Amino acid sequence: MEALLYEPLKENSVQCHLCSHQCVIKDGRRGICNVRENQNGKLETLVYDKIIASHIDPIEKKPLYHFYPGTLAYSIGTVGCNLKCRFCQNADIAHMPDYNGRIAGKYFTPEEIVDEAIKGNCKSIAYTYNEPTVFFELALACAKLAHDKNIKNVFVSNGYLSGKAIDMLSPFLDAANVDLKAFSDDFYKKMCSARLAPVLEALKKMKAMDIFVEVTTLLIPGLNDDPEELKDLAAFIVNELGSETPWHVSRFYPTYKLTDRPPTPVETLLNARDIGITAGLKYVYTGNVAGENSENTFCYSCGRILIDRRGYHVSENKIIDNKCPNCGAPIHGIGLS
Repeated sequence: MEALLYEPLKENSVQCHLCSHQCVIKDGRRGICNVRENQNGKLETLVYDKIIASHIDPIEKKPLYHFYPGTLAYSIGTVGCNLKCRFCQNADIAHMPDYNGRIAGKYFTPEEIVDEAIKGNCKSIAYTYNEPTVFFELALACAKLAHDKNIKNVFVSNGYLSGKAIDMLSPFLDAANVDLKAFSDDFYKKMCSARLAPVLEALKKMKAMDIFVEVTTLLIPGLNDDPEELKDLAAFIVNELGSETPWHVSRFYPTYKLTDRPPTPVETLLNARDIGITAGLKYVYTGNVAGENSENTFCYSCGRILIDRRGYHVSENKIIDNKCPNCGAPIHGIGLS
C-alpha cells in the first residue's frame, strides 16, 4: 500500500515525513524503520496488513493507569521501529527486518482487527509492542473504524512521530503512553540513534490536542538515573504537560545489546518516585517490579488508596465521579469511575 506523509524528490528519491528522522530514501531502499520502501519513486508501507502480535491485555499493561482502569485493550503490533534502542525489550519483532529484510506476520484487515476487539469485549485498541508510528497507515485505518464503534484508541509510543502525523491521527487517538527515555540528548544519540527534542515537542503537541498522555521512563543504572536529570525530567512534565500527568518509572532488566548493566535497584525507582512527587506530580508509579505499594493510585490530597492494584489487575476502585470519596479532591483521568 502506498504510504502516507511523503513527498517525491529528484531521481526517484522520496522524503518521508512520518517521523522526526525525515528520511530521504533512494529508489529501492528503505527508511530507518525498515518497513517503508521506495519502489520506483513511490513510498510503500510493507506492514499495512501484516500483524506479528495480537493479544487482549489489561489497559494497565500499556501502562495506562488513568484511562478506563480495569478494562481490556486489544493490542496489536507489526515488525519494525524507527529507533535503535540498545535496550529494546521487544527486539525480536521491532528489529526483525534489520537482519534479513523479512516482513513477518499474519494478514489482518482493519475491519478484522476492530471485530476482534469487539469480540474480546475490549474498551480500546492499543497500537503497541513495536513503535506504532511505523504502521501508521494501518493504525489510522483501524482508529477511524474503532472510533465509529465507540472503541477507544491508544498509542504506546516512543514519541518520535512528526507533527504532521499527530495532526492526522489526533481526531481518532484518545490516549498515549509515551516513553521519555531520558532527559539527555546525549543518551538519545548514543543509546537510541535519535534526539531528545522531537520527543518533547511531540509530547507537548499531544497535550495541546487533548490526547490523554501518560509518560514512562525506564531507569537504567548509570545511564539515565542521575537524580538531577530526573528532577529536570519531572519539571518538564509538570511545567509542559501538567502536574496531573501520570509518570511511570520502570525497572530495567539486561536485554538485547545492553547486558552489561544490572537490573535497576528498587531503591532507585522509589527515589525517582519521590523526586516526581517533590516536583509537584500528583501521580507517580513504579513499574516492572511486583508487590510495590507504589503501583496503587493514591489521592494526592489526603493520601488514601483509590485504586488498589496487584500487578496489572485492579482489585478495587474507590473513585466516584472522578473524585476521592474521602476528601472530594478531583482525580484526573478518563473513565476512572
